[in-house]
Amino acid sequence: MKKLLIIASALIAFTVAVRAAHANENWGKAGTKCHGPDGKGKTKMGEKLGIKDLTDPKIQAEATDDKAFKAIKEGLKDSEGKIKMKPAENLSDDDIKALVAKFRTLKK
Repeated sequence: MKKLLIIASALIAFTVAVRAAHANENWGKAGTKCHGPDGKGKTKMGEKLGIKDLTDPKIQAEATDDKAFKAIKEGLKDSEGKIKMKPAENLSDDDIKALVAKFRTLKK
C-alpha cells in the first residue's frame, strides 16, 4: 500500500510539472507578445493596445478564474466590437485552465 501511495504521488507530481511546463510554453507562444513574459504588458504591442498589468492585485481580484478562462477561450472585444485579444487557437480546455493557473502566478 505504501509503495502504491509513493507511485501515485510521483505520478501526480509529474503531471503537475508537465502541465506547468506546457502552460509556460503556451504562455510563451500566446501571451508574451502582448502581456510580456512577466505579465505587465510593457511590450510594444501591449502598450499600443493598452494591456492591463496582470500582476496588479486589483486585476487579479477582478478576474475570476471563470472570466479569465472565457477571455482566453473566446477572446476579448472592446465596446465597439473591435478585437482586443484573439481567442485561443488549438488549445484544449485543460490547456486554457493551465494558462489561468499561470496567470495566477503573475502576482506582484
